[in-house]
Amino acid sequence: MIDKPHHLPHRLGLLSATAADPFLTEDLLKGVQGHGGVDLAKVVEPLPEDDVRWEVEPLRELIEDAMHAFRDNRTQADGWLAPRLHATLRLTRREAADRRLWSHLALAVAPDYVAWRHFSASTSKINPARFKGALDRQCFSRLWWAAEMFRNGGDYAPVEAACANQDLIHSALRRDLIDHRPTAQALVRVLGRGVATTGREIEGLMTAVNAAGATLVYDALAPDAPPDPDVSRRWVAQAETAPAVPRHSLPEGPEEEPVPEESVTTLTDFFAELFETAPVRGRAA
Repeated sequence: MIDKPHHLPHRLGLLSATAADPFLTEDLLKGVQGHGGVDLAKVVEPLPEDDVRWEVEPLRELIEDAMHAFRDNRTQADGWLAPRLHATLRLTRREAADRRLWSHLALAVAPDYVAWRHFSASTSKINPARFKGALDRQCFSRLWWAAEMFRNGGDYAPVEAACANQDLIHSALRRDLIDHRPTAQALVRVLGRGVATTGREIEGLMTAVNAAGATLVYDALAPDAPPDPDVSRRWVAQAETAPAVPRHSLPEGPEEEPVPEESVTTLTDFFAELFETAPVRGRAA
């Protein structure tokens, strides 16, 4: 696998898809050789220098710790890294929706991690989408958004559980319904019950949940507290004084009210019942 870039930027920046293309070389996608980083730095749009959040060193240390800790089981790195990436890189949702930020992190700061985590033995290549793709496919954005969508207020434990199943986070992040917090928590609980375990079963469950959402209003069935924009603002502002995230215990997320337990229980039972008649390919009628 490739080594980390010789020239690491000190700060995150914005790297457009067009600017990134020349650096997605055949050697890089084959995991043979990366880039030095100097030329890439010339096409990056800088972010405000007075914002501590854009410092690269804490992110780079976190990524290297993940590679070391999970060298024998790379897919397990997702559940460890997602909450810690989210707690380290404190973004508003608007900032996190900017693909240019994630492209810069993947190509300029940690292309070696992308290669380490997403090299495909079947194709002998890395999918370019892992460097600059959609938010649910890109190496780092998928983890940040999984943490954002599956955390229960400040509790990241459900994020670990969700990220333990690649099919769940891939399927869930493509659907708007996951923005309803009780739905996200109920999906984690359903998987915890062992109701849906295979990729086909999870896709069938998600299809059924999505279809039911077309006729049911989940907000009415399982109400949630309205979002408090001040929580997000405080979370971002506290980045200035926040300590490094712990490696052996979960960090603490935004000080947001947890999802009402009654709503999670209601939806968990409802989704488990839905799965009984969900269209699962290959399952007997």
